[in-house]
Amino acid sequence: MTEQTPTRGVLSEAERRRLGTRFGLGTTRTLLILALVLEGAGPIYWIFKGAVSSTQESLHHPLALWPADVRWSNLASAWTSLEIGKYLLNTVVLVGGSLVVQLFVATTGAYALSVLRPAYGKYVYGAVLATLFLPGTVSMVSLYLTILDLPVTGGSLANTPMAVWLPAGAHAFNVLLIKQFFDGIPRELFEAARLDGAGPWRILTRIVLPMSRPILAVVSLLAVMNAWKDFLWPMIAITDTESQPLAVALPRLADTSDQSLLIAGMLIAIVPPVLVFLLFQRQIVRGIAFTGLKG
Repeated sequence: MTEQTPTRGVLSEAERRRLGTRFGLGTTRTLLILALVLEGAGPIYWIFKGAVSSTQESLHHPLALWPADVRWSNLASAWTSLEIGKYLLNTVVLVGGSLVVQLFVATTGAYALSVLRPAYGKYVYGAVLATLFLPGTVSMVSLYLTILDLPVTGGSLANTPMAVWLPAGAHAFNVLLIKQFFDGIPRELFEAARLDGAGPWRILTRIVLPMSRPILAVVSLLAVMNAWKDFLWPMIAITDTESQPLAVALPRLADTSDQSLLIAGMLIAIVPPVLVFLLFQRQIVRGIAFTGLKG
């Protein structure tokens, strides 16, 4: 019978068996969990409370746990009077297009660098890596001038979804993240597929993509979250107020709207990304475990 390996940690097994130590550890864990719950769910609950409260009550009793006069009608009023539905649709269109473009560019780029491995791949990889050290604001002016006057064609992408979709594809972190995952796939699978007559496209669709669902889920979540909350570039690229997303429209409406209706609009804006995370949390956790992504 093999001996059981002792658990390594700050406390020994004998100390862990003491009643006082177990009580202290249990209390510490409970307090930490409660603190994490308050930190994560506290702001969401405050937004929910403000969304169903009157403006005067939110101003006079901001720390109340529950409004004295619950106004569920604020949600419907925000949807109609602030036209939240229209801006929400604009957001979905921009986020959906950005997601598709980012997945396409990141997957094909990582596949070329990790699986196909052309002779010049290391130089491309270095160039992609170098872009991570450049803040997005540095290239914003040149990017804006580019969408105003496209090279060769001379057209303009301003006030169109393409002005947000195409720049979203130039996301070096997603390329490097997926490449790291592709590097972990055994190359014997690719060699066996080539011996069976499979080409690059068949290897990508039949081997690489089916095995990459966890990392694609992580990249999809990152892409959705970044596109959903993106404010600066959509505000610059889309000046038409009828086509702006929620992240741009809500600050603009803050100057002329009732506070309770504005908070109700904020509540509607945060519901979709929370639902996306809840629906795909298993795939996201698996992808984080595979890649070692933290933070």
